[in-house]
Amino acid sequence: MNDTAIADIILTPSAAKRVAAIAAKQGKPAMLRLAVDGGGCAGFQYRFEMAEAPQDDDVVAETDGVKLLVDSVSLDLVRGSAVDYVENLGGAAFRVTNPNAASGCGCGSSFSV
Repeated sequence: MNDTAIADIILTPSAAKRVAAIAAKQGKPAMLRLAVDGGGCAGFQYRFEMAEAPQDDDVVAETDGVKLLVDSVSLDLVRGSAVDYVENLGGAAFRVTNPNAASGCGCGSSFSV
């Protein structure tokens, strides 16, 4: 497990607050895992899930006591990103602002590099 520099990836206070609320409701640790999978409408897709504990190759970003876990392979695709929680007319979701993405899709859950 590696602690990350702020430039690698950040979890916004809004996202941290939402993760903490979900964790409390589920009785789990306040840890959100971000992984990148092949697929989606633009080539890669973001996958979020609550985590029980960091893995050995995880990079950890922490905001307000909440941890964001990203494996080393996924980190290469999301380095410099911010994970936010956004509520709007289209619904509420975690969103990744990824400077590495060459293009994205309308749903905001997939990207290409």
